[in-house]
Amino acid sequence: MPVSRETWRKLVKEGRAPQPQRWTERCTVYSNEEVHRWMKNPAAYQAQAMAA
Repeated sequence: MPVSRETWRKLVKEGRAPQPQRWTERCTVYSNEEVHRWMKNPAAYQAQAMAA
């Protein structure tokens, strides 16, 4: 699903896209399961709280 960087950041902030996990200053990762859940239905996706 093509979205711009700013659109993605907005979706994450609103809880409408998977929340990132920051590993290092230059490395951000996303849960594979959450990304696939988002891709199945982006319009209805609600982010779940991530365990630390």
